[in-house]
Amino acid sequence: MDIISPNIFVQDMHKTIAFYQLLGFKIITKVPQEGDIDWAMMSCGNVTFMFQTFTSLGDAFPAISRQKGGSLLLYIQVKEIRKLYEQIKDHVTVIKGLEVAFYGTT
Repeated sequence: MDIISPNIFVQDMHKTIAFYQLLGFKIITKVPQEGDIDWAMMSCGNVTFMFQTFTSLGDAFPAISRQKGGSLLLYIQVKEIRKLYEQIKDHVTVIKGLEVAFYGTT
């Protein structure tokens, strides 16, 4: 394997896109191109995420839960993490500040 590109289900595409743009992500493509967005692909460097609304699935995948919630932690390696943190900390909810983990990364 070379790359993983998660497709993450979201409730509000506009808020999701705005948040990831704060992190430096850019929209690669979206569906539809105009109006309310059902699906978007965003990337920053070698990292690509896809975001999709539950309603856009219709009945195609009935086994996928349409409930709010779910748990997922994504670890993204970035250069100059302290600089990025300073740029975004006043624009997002910080759950836990920067610290050095037992395995040496910040």
